[in-house]
This record gives sequence, C-alpha cells and structure tokens, in this order.
Amino acid sequence: MGSRFAGAGGEGRAWAGAVAPDLAEFERLAALAFAELPQEILDLCGDIEIRVADFADDDALDAVGVEDAFELMGLFEGIGLAQGGAEAFSGRMPNRVWLYRRAILDYWCAYEEPLGAIISHVLIHEIGHHFGLSDDDMDAIEAAAD
Repeated sequence: MGSRFAGAGGEGRAWAGAVAPDLAEFERLAALAFAELPQEILDLCGDIEIRVADFADDDALDAVGVEDAFELMGLFEGIGLAQGGAEAFSGRMPNRVWLYRRAILDYWCAYEEPLGAIISHVLIHEIGHHFGLSDDDMDAIEAAAD
C-alpha cells in the first residue's frame, strides 16, 4: 500500500524533527554571515553591533513607517559613515544593525531561498546603510550584479 502523500519517502525524515532557529541560534548564524564578509568591509564596520530580536519594537517600526512587524527584516540604527558616523562622540550610542528573526523566518517560509542567504542579504543591506547607501543605491548595485 502506497503513501497517502506524494513524495513522502525518506527524504522528509531530515525535517521531521527540525524546528526554526531560536534567538541564540539565529545570533550564531548572523555572526557566521558577518565573519564571512570580506576583510575590507569588516574593517569599515568598526565597532558596529549586530543585534537579533524576534520583532522590531514600535519605535523602530514608526521610525521607518512600517505598520506590520513581519514586513521589517532588518534595520540600521545610528549615524552612517557618510554622515560622520566614524567619529566617536561621548555619550552617543554605537551604530547597530538589527536582524528581526520572525520577519526573516516568515520570508524564508514564503520563498525558496536558503535561510543563511536571507540572513546574509539582510545583514549586508543594513551594513550598506552604515556606509551611507540608500535603499535605491543598494537596489542599483544588486541589479548591476545580476
């Protein structure tokens, strides 16, 4: 007697016990993605902090004009290098890149892309803001690379 589900052979066993990465595992994946960036990029990142949260908070959503937390996968917080962010001022918060785990996982479920590639893409996009690039600038760079 065959399976009720087409393709329900042994290839699904690897996923049978799989769960979405928790915040700690997601931080590990983000750290790996960051470490794999070219050294010249890492040097320019300076003391930028990479943070992971399940969702953006209300202040972050309001700052970028997004209502649905599932629509924001990452955020650069700080002053970009082009705006003088390389200079350290006492009392100023360090530049940060936020990765929002639940929004990234939601995207991952909807599209056929590896999770690591999505994390890297969001990380690089937000680091681009640290370098002073706009969303339009990064879209043009990505289009030229394709």
